[in-house]
Amino acid sequence: MTENRRRTPESALAAEAEWRKTQLDPQQRANASRYAGRSFTTVSDMEVPLVAGPSHLESVDPVEDIGFPGQYPFTRGVQPDMYRGKLWTMRQFAGFGTPKDTNKRFKFLLRQGMMGLSTAFDMPTLMGYDADHALARGEVGREGVNVTTLADMEILFDGIPLDEVTTSMTVNAPAIVLLAMYVALADQRGIDRKKLGGTVQADMLKEFIAQKEWICPPRPSVKILTDMVEFCTRELPRWNSISISGYHIREAGATAAQELAFTLADGMAYVEEGIRRGLDVDDFAPRLSFFFDVHNDFFEEIAKFRAARRIWAREMRNRYQAKNPRSWMLRTHAQTA
Repeated sequence: MTENRRRTPESALAAEAEWRKTQLDPQQRANASRYAGRSFTTVSDMEVPLVAGPSHLESVDPVEDIGFPGQYPFTRGVQPDMYRGKLWTMRQFAGFGTPKDTNKRFKFLLRQGMMGLSTAFDMPTLMGYDADHALARGEVGREGVNVTTLADMEILFDGIPLDEVTTSMTVNAPAIVLLAMYVALADQRGIDRKKLGGTVQADMLKEFIAQKEWICPPRPSVKILTDMVEFCTRELPRWNSISISGYHIREAGATAAQELAFTLADGMAYVEEGIRRGLDVDDFAPRLSFFFDVHNDFFEEIAKFRAARRIWAREMRNRYQAKNPRSWMLRTHAQTA
């Protein structure tokens, strides 16, 4: 008969305590000079334990705190079979000087197997200036595509089936204008708005925190954003109305924990504004998306994403009383630089 060697939690803790007493502690005393004045931390200056063992899991419920992929609180991911069954959407950020050149690039990327489009705009477009404005002189088309009119949008997406490809637009302060142009283009082509899929970044709070590209103060900026959330909820059910962004905050110097804190706080502010507007949280929360930085510390980044999903799920279910499991899911994309 095979002996059942499975340990109880108590015996595992006892084994760890015995190991620390008989092996770890004597070894650390012998190597005291190597530890003197040294700290072992992550990139974000968070202390890293020498060894993780059963004592680190005493307060962890394996189902309530960790669970399974695709199951609340989504610590391990929002898809039950993860990337094996649900691949990430691959997009190459692209925006040349003119709509015509960018359209050629978009078509090339789609031919190479890109699963969606990601639009880079120039600074005049990002700041809401027409191409012929005096302040736009010398900046038109320098760091992305310029879109001033609906005609520009028509050229940009000429020959691209808007109901078959999802489009991400990295634009914030004038996002509502660019989205209106995109919808107008779809209307011209007779495409059902309910078939349009994509994302506008439109995270204005992070602009004031990190990127500094705003047009009007915080309160009216958030009001405009909420107008767009309300419109998307009613007219564009497949559209992500905000990409709540931690990336810029991290690149501005935040630690992983600070990036997480600011980003989730911004997300909750948008949820509260939507509820204050009279929207049902389960009508708009499933279409909120996130955008995080992936930094150099591999395990710290894993912990950050796991914590983000768990915190968001709990806050959405408990604080905001969301009933739809999709409202609890933190869906994100990430960039490394």
